[in-house]
Amino acid sequence: MKSVFLLIFLSCLSILAKDRPNIVFIFADDWGWGDLGCHGHPYLKTPNIDRLAKEGTDFHRFTVASGVCSPSRTAVMTGHFPARYNIDGHFAWVSSNQKRNMPDWLDTKAPLLPRFLQQSGYATAHYGKWHLANDMIPDSPFPSAYGYDDYGSYNCAGPQMFVHDDVKSAIPFIEKSHAAGKPFFINLWIHEPHTPFHVDPKLQKLFPDLPEADNIYAATLYHADLRIGQLLDALDRLKVSEDTLVIFSSDNGPARGAPNSPITLMYDSATGPGYGIGGAKGITGGRRAFKGGLFEGGIGVPFLARWPNKIPAGRVDKSSIFSAVDLLPTFCELAKVKLPSSYQSDGISQVRTLMGKGEAKRSKPLFWRTSAPWPAQEAKPDHWVSYVVVSEQWKLCLNRDLEYVELLDLVKDPLEKKNVASKQVKVVSRLKTKLNDWLDSLPEKPTGNVFSSLRDQVAE
Repeated sequence: MKSVFLLIFLSCLSILAKDRPNIVFIFADDWGWGDLGCHGHPYLKTPNIDRLAKEGTDFHRFTVASGVCSPSRTAVMTGHFPARYNIDGHFAWVSSNQKRNMPDWLDTKAPLLPRFLQQSGYATAHYGKWHLANDMIPDSPFPSAYGYDDYGSYNCAGPQMFVHDDVKSAIPFIEKSHAAGKPFFINLWIHEPHTPFHVDPKLQKLFPDLPEADNIYAATLYHADLRIGQLLDALDRLKVSEDTLVIFSSDNGPARGAPNSPITLMYDSATGPGYGIGGAKGITGGRRAFKGGLFEGGIGVPFLARWPNKIPAGRVDKSSIFSAVDLLPTFCELAKVKLPSSYQSDGISQVRTLMGKGEAKRSKPLFWRTSAPWPAQEAKPDHWVSYVVVSEQWKLCLNRDLEYVELLDLVKDPLEKKNVASKQVKVVSRLKTKLNDWLDSLPEKPTGNVFSSLRDQVAE
């Protein structure tokens, strides 16, 4: 009798799973918008990622919530602007976090995408980079405290996963979840192309005619693409590709060192030795700024989405303004998750956009906050923006004292070349008011169980 009930239970799970997609969110680290074969890169080969574009939709107007890692990932996890948690930069040493008025990790009691999905019956896992704390903060919560059934990670407390074991770890989890009849959600946060570059010499031989720095960069990204191909092959083998939403994106734009930076080795406490910033050759596809900046080169990143027979294949969407804070409500709608009435996302569900029915103008505003130098540095002329608000087609960029502004029309001027602030005074005034209201709504300092015991030593 027990076996009969078990079969009925598994059958019900299987029916429910088919009604809700599996979700694999591939989040690269510093992958520039132009660093894809399908985006016209002059020498990079990314055939497996390009396959996602061919079999799905390539969204050109997707932006993350920061120009750097930790706040960008916070937005994905919570559906909130990271400034709501005082996470404006990357998690580092406790003394650095304290100096910048930051917590030492993301609050485990925050509303969390994996937990919402886990509580609704999804098998949840995280493989790859974490950086919602740091390996230098040993008493920070493990990723399992955030709603994951399984994880393997680095830039976190505890053992550090080998940097290239991300897909190798994900495939058995997919197999296990599929066998159990459960839909699965996987955050696959790959290392490439963040420094250090852990390059495979065998792959470097595929690019013999490139200068050394370009050779390192090409081989590094090609290695990531190979692993993504292994993941897609596994979905095909298990015959679950048509039931699985796969997204490829990046946490921010590409890093760049000083011109002609030498090729040197470096060591990272989480991922080990590799080549340093001299091997960083990422491109933005003509967009302004790089990693750390709030123009589109720093926050406008690749976003390819494939779900066969649901998301249009071979389509390019150049107009729908889609944000990282939209991912939580979007994934939860697809997963038929009823969100708590107390939860209010800063984003909106973009299911219609994924299905090819998006809007060119965005009604719900988007906000960014960071710390940027003013006046602009000569070496980084586009890295002066400290605040941004986007509403409808307009993007208002402001310096740290809110005195200098640039207004850009993202529909007519997606590469942000023309400042129209002097011609649109009323728009500037309206967006400034929105920004000031938002800033007034933010907490003055972090709260909750988000501080390391090491802060006691710093205070001494």
